[in-house]
Amino acid sequence: MEEVKDQYETNIFGVIRTTQAVLPIMRHQKSGIIVNISSGAGRFGPMAYELEPFGIKVILVEPGVIKTNFPKGMVIARKSQNPNSPYFQIMQKIPASFEQMLENGSAVDLVAKVVLTAVKSENPSLRYLAGKDVEMWIEGKKTMSDDEFYKMMKQNMVTK
Repeated sequence: MEEVKDQYETNIFGVIRTTQAVLPIMRHQKSGIIVNISSGAGRFGPMAYELEPFGIKVILVEPGVIKTNFPKGMVIARKSQNPNSPYFQIMQKIPASFEQMLENGSAVDLVAKVVLTAVKSENPSLRYLAGKDVEMWIEGKKTMSDDEFYKMMKQNMVTK
């Protein structure tokens, strides 16, 4: 667990700390570029290759928006709730956007059904999508340019 914690400290919290340090400068100068580096290996489920020799299958279930009480537990950073925060306006839109997405979300039992289908399969796939929305996103990602996809997702998630 210590090794995993160290990885999170570097790869997650380090990115957040660095980003938080440069954002005030970038906002002030009204320009900047943040480069996040992630691993393409995450798309391939490396654990699946590690565990296959032991007869263990790994399945990735990727749900879209599922109708749950998730918004009630959503945590919005205190700093962004301050009217003086540069993020205040955009953060005011997120709960309503998420509520609208939930209206069109999939039923909770869909994820359970996908998991059941996957684990009952004699030869399960590595990946299973759960929800029409995530299916649409993945299809869009295949057929749209990165700019087109970004604009679509931004419009659906933030600007409502």
